[in-house]
Amino acid sequence: MVIKEPIQPEISIGLIGHVDHGKTTLVSRLSGKWTDTHSEEVKKGITIRLGYADTDFYSCGKCKKYCTSKTCPECKGECKFVRKVSFIDAPGHETLMATMLSGAAIMDAALLLIAANEPCPQPQTREHLMALDVIGIKDIIIIQNKIDLVSEEEAVENYNQIKEFIKGTIAEKAPIIPMSAQHNVNVDILIDEIQKRFKTPKRDLKKSPLMFIARSFDVNKPGTKIEKLSGGVLGGALKQGILKIKDKIEIKPGIKKEKEGKIIWEPIKTEISSLITGNEKVKQVTPGGSFGLSTLLDPSIVKTDSLTGNVLGYPNKLPNTFEELKLEPKLLKRVVGTKKELKVEPIKKEETLMLNVNSSVTVGKVIDISKNKIHVKLKMPICADKGDRITISRLLESRFRLIGYAII
Repeated sequence: MVIKEPIQPEISIGLIGHVDHGKTTLVSRLSGKWTDTHSEEVKKGITIRLGYADTDFYSCGKCKKYCTSKTCPECKGECKFVRKVSFIDAPGHETLMATMLSGAAIMDAALLLIAANEPCPQPQTREHLMALDVIGIKDIIIIQNKIDLVSEEEAVENYNQIKEFIKGTIAEKAPIIPMSAQHNVNVDILIDEIQKRFKTPKRDLKKSPLMFIARSFDVNKPGTKIEKLSGGVLGGALKQGILKIKDKIEIKPGIKKEKEGKIIWEPIKTEISSLITGNEKVKQVTPGGSFGLSTLLDPSIVKTDSLTGNVLGYPNKLPNTFEELKLEPKLLKRVVGTKKELKVEPIKKEETLMLNVNSSVTVGKVIDISKNKIHVKLKMPICADKGDRITISRLLESRFRLIGYAII
């Protein structure tokens, strides 16, 4: 494959919401790519892992409308390229909240999908909106999807439910766009709103690169000869800096090893062999969208997302690794994501919590509590900067539920 220099995505937009409200269908409508490719996703019809797809936006000079093709679907005239964006399809099922929170770490803005044929809010609609608030994503567009499945009166009633639901939240002033992703209704209006409201964040390209790894996998087919094996592949997004082919890189916390009877986590050092964005090889990548990075690593190290949650950058330039944390939690008043209204009780000693920071997920046991702080021992270490935001979830009704956040 010839190395080209295509335009890279300049912004990452997450699609979030309750299970089966049409996120993957909308990504497919916008990008032409069906992001549910894992065998269990195909079988169950739900998103399990984070899905990625890039899209080019075009503008028609005659119709003054946006679309995703070089030819205008209305007047068949030639359209002008205006922007490339990256979409992140996050799972909506309640058991996959940790995956959604990890995905939110690499989102710049979000589309919250709410199905018109179900009462609003559904449990994960409420939970996902709260997650955006906790993580700090303020740029939101609400999509009232599946309007083709209801009458006009039912659509208006659902619209009013949405308006009531978002009162007093970060999405209170967000536009609500009635849509049918299945039938391509109002896609041009959605793109118009994205162009107006989702501005490209300012990126610092001079800083040392910092990549959040959201996927890791072995691309080799079973039976491939050793001399033809490709190195492990990592997927994710850059927070800052630039990565180039042949760069020497380090991955932290790394891999688990036993040394002198103790369990340690050893950083991994390797080299970038190729970079791919939008299915094309490039010489370098910058912040703004998801990409794939091939390495010289043994494929067995990266298979089945084993390095998901790790951080990648230049050797000796990455943040510290933490095996324990002292946090001052900011707790929500009510538990979100449950059908019953539950008050958030104070965190207790010996309690097990799920913690998300950047693209990593770990669990920790509270070993001490003093004043407003908790001391947590982590099952798996995390690599993070001082000042990073960490979400806190508690095990309730056999599921981890979001209850608050803290600053490292």
